[in-house]
Order: sequence, then structure tokens, then C-alpha cells
Amino acid sequence: MNVTLIEHTPNPERTIALAARLCYSPTSIDNLREKLAASDVESFLDKIMSLGHHSVLEHASFTFGIEGISRVTTHQLVRHRIASFSQQSQRYVSHKEEFTSIMPDSIAENSEARQIFAFMSETVHKAYSQLIDMGIPAEDARYILPNATETKIIMTMNARELLHFFNLRCCQRAQWEIREMSIEMLRLLKRIAPIIFRNAGPGCAKSLCPEGVFCCGQTNEVREFYKNLE
Repeated sequence: MNVTLIEHTPNPERTIALAARLCYSPTSIDNLREKLAASDVESFLDKIMSLGHHSVLEHASFTFGIEGISRVTTHQLVRHRIASFSQQSQRYVSHKEEFTSIMPDSIAENSEARQIFAFMSETVHKAYSQLIDMGIPAEDARYILPNATETKIIMTMNARELLHFFNLRCCQRAQWEIREMSIEMLRLLKRIAPIIFRNAGPGCAKSLCPEGVFCCGQTNEVREFYKNLE
């Protein structure tokens, strides 16, 4: 898996602080921009985050390039509606010459399971190639491809939605692949916008576990992990 932060709003924390400050100031935007010092940005962001004034977080957006993930994960990913997605098309991009499957560790660590997985992946790829050679369009041949098929996607989310995304997908109960992807995304964001994403992570990182009876039972370990995530 390879997760990169392709683009983001320039100086995202200053942009958000400026937007928040405007809500409570009678002066002009230009005047606010001139007077907004770096120290003001941190104190003002801390204040609005603690007050739950999260609408201003929507002024900063972040675009990620994600490669080496399965269709299992992108099917979950696109359920987050306040985002933009561009995924490699199986209609226009043929898998005849290059076909990669994402193998879960639980299968890779079991020799018999690994052989079954590898055999099925190879069988499906051969069948797909045969259909393409027969003149079947890639958009129809793709119907036999498995969820394990490797894919690539570019995704853009604003800061407010990302906090919600991490709250759900960094949880220990989230599916392992999307959780690993989320952790890498958060690691990158902490370098760009450390104030906004200071307390980002699963629900239990800063409050009681929202999973109730389904709690993983590792709250202390999870909190320590996200506290030290860099």
C-alpha cells in the first residue's frame, strides 16, 4: 500500500483560523489577514475545536493518492459521501497483462490458504485473459474479477470530514486494510496540520469507546498509539 498527500489547501490551519475569526470580527478580511499571527492561529484553532465550531474546517481540503489497495477497501471508501473520488477504471484499463491481488495476512500466514488464494487468482487471471483474447470487451470481462483485485484511487476530503473518517476507520473494529490506509493518511496530515489533527483518531482516543459492548478492550493501547503517532 502506498498513500501520498498529493495536494492540500495552502497553509490550511491559517485559512481555517481566518475563516473562524471572520465570524466574530467586524473588520475587513484584508485587515484580519494582516493581523493574524502564528500564535493566534494555534490559540484560535484550539478554541473553535473545543467549542465544536467545526463548519470552518471545511475550508481546507486534502487530496490523497492511494495505490496498492483492493476493491474491498475502495467499496468501503466511497461510502463516505462528502468526498471526491477518481478510481482506476476496469472498463477502460485492461488487467490482461498486469494483474495483482491483495492478499490478507491471515491468508498469507497459512501455507494451505495461501496456495488456494494464489491458485484462484491465477485461474481468474487466465480466464480474464482468455475472454479478452476472444474479443470480449474489458468492461464485460471484468465481471469475473475478484474483490481482491488491486486498484488505485485519488480522493479529496475536507478537514471536517477527515476527522469523522478517522473516527470511524481508525477504530480497531474497522476492516484491517482501510484502517491501515487511514493511519497512513493521518500520519501525513499530522505533519501538515498538527493542530487540527492533534486529537484525531478513533472515538476512544479522546473519549469513551463508542462501540459499547463491541469494544475491542484495548482502549489504553489505542490511546497511546495515536498519542505518539507521527
